[in-house]
Amino acid sequence: MNTNSTKPTDIYFFGTCVLDMFMPEAGMDAITLIEQQGIKVHFPMEQSCCGQPAYSSGHPKEAFEVAKAQLDLFPENYPIVVPSGSCGGMMALHWRKLFAGSEYETKANQIADRVVEFTHFLLNIGYEPKDQGEPIKVAVHTSCAARREMDVHTSGWKLIDSLQNVERVVHDHESECCGFGGTFSVKHSNISGAMVTDKVQALKDTGATAIVSADCGCMMNIGGKIAKDEPNMPRPQHIASFLLKRTGGKA
Repeated sequence: MNTNSTKPTDIYFFGTCVLDMFMPEAGMDAITLIEQQGIKVHFPMEQSCCGQPAYSSGHPKEAFEVAKAQLDLFPENYPIVVPSGSCGGMMALHWRKLFAGSEYETKANQIADRVVEFTHFLLNIGYEPKDQGEPIKVAVHTSCAARREMDVHTSGWKLIDSLQNVERVVHDHESECCGFGGTFSVKHSNISGAMVTDKVQALKDTGATAIVSADCGCMMNIGGKIAKDEPNMPRPQHIASFLLKRTGGKA
């Protein structure tokens, strides 16, 4: 993971397939936020998937082919910012295993060294949001991969805590999985459903008026449960969208 505190002039943005397909506005908000810091964002149009769905489902050969298609998209030595802890973890950690012993090993490792999760990147470059919003209570959900693979669960907390009019409330089960887990939620729907039920109830109990996460897969799962059973609760927002709006960059 990139830990260079110097602000780069250019970065690559790997949008992730879930964000691109289901929440493209969050990706655009993240890009806008980075550009506001005077950084040029490069978005390789050929990018698709990091290979995680196949990899975590026990299909390394298929994951290899999907991930291989991404390797030539980042030729310059720029940081690769990923707005998802799970996809970031796949690229930074699991690509090393996936390509080990292959002709692509060196290139994959070089790319892995440049991958940095979005919230961590903002802290690295010294981003200090200036809150322009009304007082609000916010609950933060951090994905399992962001917490246990990328070790960036505190990054989102620090960004939220830096907002003057925002009170971050800690919910029970905060360190636990929401039940999404990619194909886990499909293969083990009953277990996944019980997990997200617990997660949503814990979020509801905080009385938070906003729910923020940095991972779209979790947002889909939690948001789906809320839409179905808790229509009066706030829907999850990507932290990029939340920060952009709180700092006056989005209506």
